[in-house]
Amino acid sequence: MSLTRRALASLAALVPIGSALRARAESTTVSIPMERGYARGPYGLVHYRDTGKGKPLVLFHQAPMTSRQFESVYPLFAAKGFRAIGIDMPGFGGSDVTPFVPKIEDWAKVVPPVLDHLGIKQADMVGHHTGSCVATEVCLQFPSRARNLVIHAALLVTEEERKARLARVEGGEKAFVYKEDGSHLTDSFNGRKRMYGADADPKLITRYVIESFTGSGPNWYGHNAAYVYNHTEALKKVKHRTQVMSNSGDMVNELTQRAKTLRPDMSYVELPGGNVDIVDQSSQAWVDAITKFLSA
Repeated sequence: MSLTRRALASLAALVPIGSALRARAESTTVSIPMERGYARGPYGLVHYRDTGKGKPLVLFHQAPMTSRQFESVYPLFAAKGFRAIGIDMPGFGGSDVTPFVPKIEDWAKVVPPVLDHLGIKQADMVGHHTGSCVATEVCLQFPSRARNLVIHAALLVTEEERKARLARVEGGEKAFVYKEDGSHLTDSFNGRKRMYGADADPKLITRYVIESFTGSGPNWYGHNAAYVYNHTEALKKVKHRTQVMSNSGDMVNELTQRAKTLRPDMSYVELPGGNVDIVDQSSQAWVDAITKFLSA
């Protein structure tokens, strides 16, 4: 059994200026028919967004975002003939949280129920940051459901680096304090603004912050799952045609570049500038790089 609802969404297409020195997303209004609905997954309801027509492509968001992360690129994928489907990971956005601390392997299991609900046998898998781990794991657990794999950011850490990053999750995200005066919201806004970089749009940063607080699970579930996951060993096992992507300003660019040595048979693309918000900062270039690979 599944629940669905039809919505006509007016999506803000965030158009990048295109300079590595000045990466700011400028918004214009683009309206496309979007389906938003729910499928029954192994841990409850799974929320998705769906452009409805074209070659199916599943988008996996970074933590602690939601499928709204791809708001600027849904219409761009649709214009290229792709049916873009964004899934909220359990505990984020509108998807029910797992009754336990999840791993990437657990999140991958929500994908087949969504595809079944939409009547899709096979789709391309596209992930960004934490979402890259999920997309990779889908290819390993459910190889027949994936056509091609595209990952933007590969978390190819050493064991020492893994421990250090999990320690940061423990001391930072797990230790997050909701303050009585609400100043944690201001602090979150300012931190997110610094992360975005120069010329950050306050409206966009507000959306990012709100997204991070809307889930039914703890924020730290995302990065904890990402760094517990052994993306290096997983990527070694992938048999699907794969493109690894990064951007020069990404905080894990150095980790991602290791993929060129780990899997020299995989395509590698690096966009200039930007940071973890490259999807909004260079929307068209991001979509072009992905669709060029998927259409080849």
